[in-house]
Amino acid sequence: MKVSDSIEISIDETLPPDISLLKQRISDVLFILSDFKNRRQEEKTRDDYMRVLKQDLCSYYNYNKFLMTKFMNLFALDELKEFLEASEVQRPMVIRVNTLKTRRRDLAQALINRGVNLDPVGNWSKVGLVIYDSQVPIGATPEYLAGHYMLQGAASLVPVMALAPMENEKILDMCAAPGGKTTHLAAMMRNTGIIFANDFQKERCKALTANLHRLGIVNTVVSNYDGRKYPKIMKGFDRVLLDAPCSGTGVICKDPAVKSTKTNADILKCSYIQKQLILSAIDCLDANSKSGAILVYSTCSVLIEENEWVIEYALRKRNVKLLPINIDFGREGFTSYRELRFHPTMKYTRRLFPHVNNTDGFFVAKLQKFSNISFGRFIRL
Repeated sequence: MKVSDSIEISIDETLPPDISLLKQRISDVLFILSDFKNRRQEEKTRDDYMRVLKQDLCSYYNYNKFLMTKFMNLFALDELKEFLEASEVQRPMVIRVNTLKTRRRDLAQALINRGVNLDPVGNWSKVGLVIYDSQVPIGATPEYLAGHYMLQGAASLVPVMALAPMENEKILDMCAAPGGKTTHLAAMMRNTGIIFANDFQKERCKALTANLHRLGIVNTVVSNYDGRKYPKIMKGFDRVLLDAPCSGTGVICKDPAVKSTKTNADILKCSYIQKQLILSAIDCLDANSKSGAILVYSTCSVLIEENEWVIEYALRKRNVKLLPINIDFGREGFTSYRELRFHPTMKYTRRLFPHVNNTDGFFVAKLQKFSNISFGRFIRL
């Protein structure tokens, strides 16, 4: 099997002199690895090729070796490049219609009249519109200023849909700023009941409050507490939404610095805080709620440590179980990953990827609390 001469260069781990040759060498190595037995050089091992591939991917896409190793472990090689390429490109702009003030078809027509090219975001959402291009600034139209819509990614609609709030319920949005999910909750509740929209960062609460006012939300109280301490402040919620702070590895297109700055210590710190937050979120729920005591946990990370690992921890430490998310969108969560084995119901969680769904990378899990008895807090898994 004859491939380009760059394969010979690749094995000595010398970087090609220009970006085009580097790209070609990546393609050549991936080609060999796709049928390694028949295409490899006799004296070379799979590890030789994998080592060079990692080095070249890091150089071409500007990643550090730690994060590239994570992604190489997470994705099959034929999918890895697709993920990396998709993470370089901004996702389509999406707006969520504020159903407290307008209907999707009315808003769509109003924006079309202003020169906006748009479509429904998909059959899975009744309130999303994807914007292809516009002759006017989408964040400054009269409809925007009047609170008829909110700019937010398509993936961020899924956690609220999974939580499925009902009218007259008591709900906690534990990490709420800037308010996209909070205002979505309020719209689904038709401004009834009460939402406690909390955020740890005081400055972010300003943006949260501004969006609540702009969208006409009147059933929400804003608070500024450490979510890990919220059970000492208030409990008895029917539902809790925890969109946890994370590494941002699912939204690299928005913050390219993630590629070169994230370390193992950063990921472990995020995971530790997420475990604390999820236990607090569960403790805020009332297992006797007629609404079912539902928690939805989400992140914009694609890493196991911040997602399945955190959910597995919650399943071990609290009386909760995973529920299916009835949205035909995304992939099932991992029930196994390398040497790790997770609860079989981990398949109920959902994973969204930029190269698969054309959304931000996202993870969503839906849990139900079935007892108010707690057994241990904040123990490292």
